[in-house]
This record gives sequence, structure tokens and C-alpha cells, in this order.
Amino acid sequence: MDEEALLKQFAAQFAHGPDDADDTDAAAAAQGADSTANQVADDADQSPATFDTQQFLNGLDAIFDRHTAATEAGPYLEQAMVDAENAGDEAGLLTVLNETMGFYRSQGRHKENQWIVQRALELAARMGLTTGTSEAWAITLINCATSMRAAKQYDQAEDLYHQAQSVCRHSLAPTDRRLAALHNNLSMLYSETNRPDKAELELREALRIIEASSVNPDADIDVSSSHTNLALTLLTEHKLEDAHWHAAKALEIYRTGHLEHSAHYASALAGFAQVCFAERRYADAVTGYRHALAVIEECYGKDTDYWRITADNLRQAEEAAAQAGVTVDNAGVAGDAGALPQSGSRLPNSPAQGKTGADATSSPSTVSVSTGSAGAAEAVSACPVSGLKLARAFWTQMGKPMIAAKYPQYAGRIAAGLVGHGSECYGFDDAYSQDHDFGPRFCLWLTDEDYAAIGEQLEADYEALPRKFSVDAQGRVTFEAHARSDASGAFPSAGAGSTVIPDATNAPTPGTATDDTATAESGAASSDVAEAMTTPIDAPLSPVTPRAQGANRRDGVFRIGDFFESITGYRTAPAQTAPHEWLMLAESTLAAATNGEVFADPTGQFSKTRQGFKDMPDDVRLALISKRLGMIAQAGQYNLPRSLKRGDGAAAWLSIHEFVQATASLVFLVNVPMVVGYMPYYKWQFAALRKLSGSMFALLPNVGEQLETVMRLSSAACYGGAGFGEGGKGAAPAIKKINDIVEQIAADIVKELKREHLTTSGETFLEWQRPYVEDHIASDDPVLKSL
Repeated sequence: MDEEALLKQFAAQFAHGPDDADDTDAAAAAQGADSTANQVADDADQSPATFDTQQFLNGLDAIFDRHTAATEAGPYLEQAMVDAENAGDEAGLLTVLNETMGFYRSQGRHKENQWIVQRALELAARMGLTTGTSEAWAITLINCATSMRAAKQYDQAEDLYHQAQSVCRHSLAPTDRRLAALHNNLSMLYSETNRPDKAELELREALRIIEASSVNPDADIDVSSSHTNLALTLLTEHKLEDAHWHAAKALEIYRTGHLEHSAHYASALAGFAQVCFAERRYADAVTGYRHALAVIEECYGKDTDYWRITADNLRQAEEAAAQAGVTVDNAGVAGDAGALPQSGSRLPNSPAQGKTGADATSSPSTVSVSTGSAGAAEAVSACPVSGLKLARAFWTQMGKPMIAAKYPQYAGRIAAGLVGHGSECYGFDDAYSQDHDFGPRFCLWLTDEDYAAIGEQLEADYEALPRKFSVDAQGRVTFEAHARSDASGAFPSAGAGSTVIPDATNAPTPGTATDDTATAESGAASSDVAEAMTTPIDAPLSPVTPRAQGANRRDGVFRIGDFFESITGYRTAPAQTAPHEWLMLAESTLAAATNGEVFADPTGQFSKTRQGFKDMPDDVRLALISKRLGMIAQAGQYNLPRSLKRGDGAAAWLSIHEFVQATASLVFLVNVPMVVGYMPYYKWQFAALRKLSGSMFALLPNVGEQLETVMRLSSAACYGGAGFGEGGKGAAPAIKKINDIVEQIAADIVKELKREHLTTSGETFLEWQRPYVEDHIASDDPVLKSL
């Protein structure tokens, strides 16, 4: 059972199992946010909120206590969101959102949860929490980061965790258990991004904090959960003896404290079962998984990731037991091996005892491969995988091993990823995007000091990396592990031949080898892997244009400051107190500086710099919203109808262009760039707008489709003539439809401004909404106000 399945199963295990620490965290968030929210209410002379946060939390606790969360918690949380919002209780709403994040994670509702995250971050920004070091902000960041990690949005998750670390240093006591939660969750991210050594360090620190803060560590569920998490990470490092001790200790704590009826007992049971499986004690693994499955079903139901993954692990343990000739009765008691061992005991004669490497943790069936032929992938001229996926595989298989072999003292200091200019950095590339500047590539970002020491040589080694690869019928990328013909020298390979890297969205199933793991049993499967490959693709796939060479290169080795300066003109983001500098940066420029993915960032310095560009000051955001309102009014509501009446098709066409640009920009600004990103340049503007609009909690979700309708009708409206169009009706129907859509969009915008408390006016000519919006700009800098 591989690391990926374990991480899915225990992704939010700290203290409260699948629900993380959200119930206590949310209550603390409510308490920490109340003072801010009350001040806002006082300033606005609002009536007191009627949403009872404590009553809400008590009701939610009651649902979990009677084990009906699977059917009752979802509707309860959704209604609470409505109630808190209707009451105008922002602190109460933040509490509900924090609770919802935990529940959605436990239910595997990761796509929906990403937009709960958006709402929470947006709300925290509106409450003024994001500029301080309050506990409410720290807790919200941790919960948002954990939700994004569970959704496999690792780049965003790591950014949020780093922000949380910074806030927690100032807001939480050294023994606060929420610090342990942060260390625990960071460990999960490190594990999921193949940094087990860092994961282990984070977990040991989490365990230290929990034990130090506990009245009785020998009967504390939180301590038990920390032991289980540490056991699972040690297992991935093939430290079986230590893994067994910690997994057994977790069970001992439950039994000492008579806590076996806790919903979170399942985590300890399944963790110990996983260790048994690695030790080839298959009967004990079956027993543990069966017990865990019964607890999960009772407390969370069957329609969850936890139940499905544990059931799959049970199935594999049963198959392994059958192959080994071990019988297990229906009650889960091993016929030959005895009942599930008591905590603290040592499993005798473990076949894997003392072994290291993958052989100690592999089931008899170690590698899951496609049995299809090369023809199943249908050879095409274009690369069949996205640029980001290709980049990640290139880094994992070629770049990371090269750095470990040739620059071991710098391996913990080099950031890697793919960010910047290029369609693949936005995730919108397709076959048509591959006719230029496309191929295996990634960026390496160094501090000035490290660049001075190794930059030139590292660039040469990067350029010498092998770029010949294959893609199998399931979209898995394999690079050939040998040096290019122009290479200065090959670096040692981590294993013989090439390594298949599964897509992050198609992770290995339990019982398979992971990307870093070559097993003793995998040799027989090598021919199957080769058979599943398409014809090898030799890089470069397409010509490299002058705009992507020299000083404008899009990959290779960079100083961190140089990289951002080449895109934005700034080595670091402008100061929060320099709005004139922010206003000089186009949204498309900021989009290019903050897109893509970061594959590794051991020091966090690159991510911190990148995050600075994401954090547009709210005063600047409001000033831009005001400007967009003005252009929508002038171009769409005023000049467009007049130009059409004059019969000036060219002026009308340009008015539509300005209206569409301003409206699309406003949608991104209203949804908060820190959460949804910035609007990219024109080529991908609508691809990004469609993606945003399709999200469950998007604000102004219908505007994108309305804008496309306006553009589709613009030809008939601007140049149709009297007899143009269906049935010879001419331009009139198209003109009327466009004008109606413009006014509908304006009405929707006003409604949203009211919901955001940015206006109290119902005026739909948007120019008159600008003063209301600008009243919320705190700074007196005249550059932020309209003339």
C-alpha cells in the first residue's frame, strides 16, 4: 500500500481525525474575529447580529455525537452559511466556513471545498484580518491550506502554510496545539510532494508540542494521532522498527484512556494495519483494516474517501493474506497469527524485520502498468500531455536527481517549478500551443549568494539534461535516464533505466510502487511498461523563438529577484503603501508572475516573493474596481448605444472591446486576485474567465457567458445593415440583445456591490457607483481616487 493512498486516508488526521482540529479552531476563529467584526459593525452603525455562533457549534457537535454527519452535517452547514450572511455576522460566517472546510475534506468534496476556501479568504480580507496577526487569521490560513492540500493544489497550499507560519509566530503560544496542527499539516504536504525527511521533522515537532501541552500524554487522542502520523511517514522512509513502535503506541493510548469508541480510533487502527502490511503480517493487517472500516462506516458513512480507501486497502490485505496461505476468519481474527497485537508488543518473526528499501514495504504485486500497446495512445505530432505535467515529470526524473548528485549541499536551498510566460504556465495549453517554445523545461530559482557560487555551472548542467521522453497510453511520462549527446557528463541515476511518473491526478493505487521506488519484484513488469509507451519524443518539440531566448528565456537557472524583475520590473512586490507602483502593473503582468506551479521550495523564499505579488493591497483593488465601473459605464452604457445609433460600426466595435475588457477584469477583482488569481492576457482571458465562472462559489458567475454573447452578436450589431442576419431582420435584434445584456450585467454588478457592502445605492448607471466604492478606500493617496 503506497504512500499516496496513505496520504489520502490520513490527509486531515491531526487530533480530530478526518475533521482535523476545525471544531476548536473555528470556535477560536470566531472569538478572534469578533472584535474586528464588532468594530466594523460599530463603525457602520449596524444593528447587532442575530446569528448565534455557539448555538451553531453546539448543533454541529450534536450531529457528530449521534454519528449522523454523513446525512445531516452538509445541509446544516449550508443553512448556517445563509443564516450568518443574512444576519450580517461576518465572524459567525467565518466560523461556519472553517467548519465546512473540515467537513468537506472528510467527505472528499474537494472541488467544492476550493470555493469555500475562496469565500473564507475573501471574507477575512474584508474583515481586515489579513493585515494583522490575529489567531482568527492564523487558523483560517491553516484550514484553507489544508483544504487546498487535500484537493492536491499543492502550490497554493504551501503558500498558505507559509503565510500561516509567519502569523503563528506572533499570535500563538509555543505550546499551542494549533502550532502542532500546522506542523502536522505541513508534514503531509512535504510527504505528498516527496520530501519525507522534512515531513518527519515536522511531525516530531508536532508530537513534542502536543506532549508538552498535554495533561496526560498516555491517554490523549491528539498524542495518539501524532504517533500514527509519524509512524506512517517513517514507513515511507522504510524505518520499519520505529514505524511499528509509534503505530503501536497510538493504539496503546486509545486503550489506556478507554477511547476505543472515538470516531478517530479508525486512524490508529488503519495506521497500525499499514505497518503490519509492510511487515508482511497480512492477517493482522486484515484485522486492523476491518476494525477501522467498521468505525469509519458508523461515524462517517460509506460515501467518503476514508471508507473507500480503507476498503481498498482491506481488499489488498485480504488478497495478500490469501496468496501467503494465511487464513483470517470473518470476525477479523487471524487463524494462525492470533488477534490484532496489543499496543507495545513486538510482532514476532516479521519477514520484513530489518530490511530496508522498497522491498520491505511492497506487496507481491508491486507495479501497476497499462497492458495496452503503443497504438492505444494513437501517435500524434503533438505531445499528448500538458506542459505543466511534462515539466513536473522532467523535474522529478531528471532535475531533482541531478541536483542531489552534483549539488547535494544546495539541494535544500534550490526552488524549482514552472512560472511565467507561456500557455502551459496558465494550464491552458493544447496541441495548438506546441508549435513554438514548447518542450521539457522547468525553472530553478536561487538566492543571489547561491547563484554567484553555482549559477553558471548549474545552468550548464540543466542544459545538458536528457530531454528524450515517452508517454504511455495512460498519459504517464518517462524520460530516458542517460546524458544528452552534448552533455558535459552524466549524473548518477537513482535506478536502472527510466522511471514512470504517474499524473498527480491519477496517483498510484495502494500496493503499487511510487515514483521514487524501484522494487525487487518490478523487473517482470518492465516489458509491460515499454509496451505501453508511445514512440519516444525527442526534444525540443518545437522551435524556440527569439522572444524566449537570451535575457528573455523562460526556463533554466535564475536569481529569484532577476526572475520577477524580468516579468514585472520589480525584484520584489511593491510595498503595500505604494499604490502608485501597484497601479502601474498590468493585471496580465501580475498573472504571469503568479501563475504556474512551484514543485519544490525548501527555504520558502521564492514562494514568499511570489506571494507578495499575489497580495494586491485592498485599496488598490477597490481603486481598480472603481476604474472598471467607469469604463463599463462609458463604453458599454453610454458610447456603445450612441455609436450604434450613429451607424458608426467601428466606434461601436471598439466600445464593445473596452466594455468586455473592463467587465472581465472587474469579475476577477471582485472575486479577489489573492484567491482566484489575476486576469491573464487577452489570449487566455476567456479561458480563465470560464474556469472561474464554473466554480461553485464564484461571484458574478454568469457574466462571462453574457460577454461571449455580446461578442458573438457584435458583428451583426455593428456591421449588419438593414438586410443582414436571419430572416433579413437586420442589425436591430442584435443591437437590442446587446443593450439588454449590458444593462443586465450592470444590474448584477450593483447587486454584488451591495452584497459586499460597497454601496448603498441602487443606481445602475455604474459611473454613479464609483464614489460609493471609493468611500471604502482607507488611504488618502490621491492616486487611488477618481478625478
